[in-house]
Amino acid sequence: MTPRRSRLLLSVAATGLVATGLVGCGAETDPAATSDEDAAPTSIPAAAGQVRTWGPVLVLQDGPEAVACLGSVAYTAPPQCTGQPLAGWDWAKHPEHSARDSVRWGDFALTGTWDGETLEVTEAVPAAEYDSEPETEESPGTPCSEPEGGWRVVDEAKASSASLDETLRRAGQLPGYAESWLDTNDTSRPEEQILNVRVTSDVRAAEDALRETWGGPLCVQEARYDEAQLVELTTELQELPGVLDTSAWGDVVALAVVHDDGSVQEWVDDRYGEGRVEVRSALVAAPG
Repeated sequence: MTPRRSRLLLSVAATGLVATGLVGCGAETDPAATSDEDAAPTSIPAAAGQVRTWGPVLVLQDGPEAVACLGSVAYTAPPQCTGQPLAGWDWAKHPEHSARDSVRWGDFALTGTWDGETLEVTEAVPAAEYDSEPETEESPGTPCSEPEGGWRVVDEAKASSASLDETLRRAGQLPGYAESWLDTNDTSRPEEQILNVRVTSDVRAAEDALRETWGGPLCVQEARYDEAQLVELTTELQELPGVLDTSAWGDVVALAVVHDDGSVQEWVDDRYGEGRVEVRSALVAAPG
């Protein structure tokens, strides 16, 4: 059973979501001074050398030019995405693809040059020929120390699937609620799964409140930022150019962008503090 998590995930490119950044009002400043907003990136950085995708991505053409789908993809028939333009792409040189009417698509690992707007492909490896271990989502596990005697049920009457669902609902209503998830503990039985909850307020009070409905293993820990603060930050970051999606987990906001040469990470570190935002680039420097 896959762990159920209450996770913040705000996608932008594929869904067409338009978000308004939330910027707080501060004291009056010198009009001549340059603010953080003025210094924010205004375009996607170009790459000095060749770049590659992390692995195979969908290449799609449903119009005058082919695009690389670096963000979310709607796997309809045919698929859809908002991608980055590819220069000089010739489907005749890449027969490992599907076609329906005028639409063509296929999965390829791409290498090429990136000028900030267009990827000029120098190498395209079909997904079937790409040699790499499949990426898997790492479970966050349980941060609490295992109690003496191990993780166990403390109240059988409150260890059912219904009890778990009700407890997850109540967790979201706790003061200072940040996030929650389940650590399956290598089992699919609800009563043996560890419920993890993080709050910014009184941890002991939160644990007592959750114990009213949950009798299975429970770990409650303190968070630095609550859910509202994380939503505000993820929404504000969506205003940056080249954002593919934003998500929050464990007091850290993951910012996925088309390409970062290091300048985007430097800006978010200066604005929000180091360790608050982790920038993940879809295009990375190619080896050699």
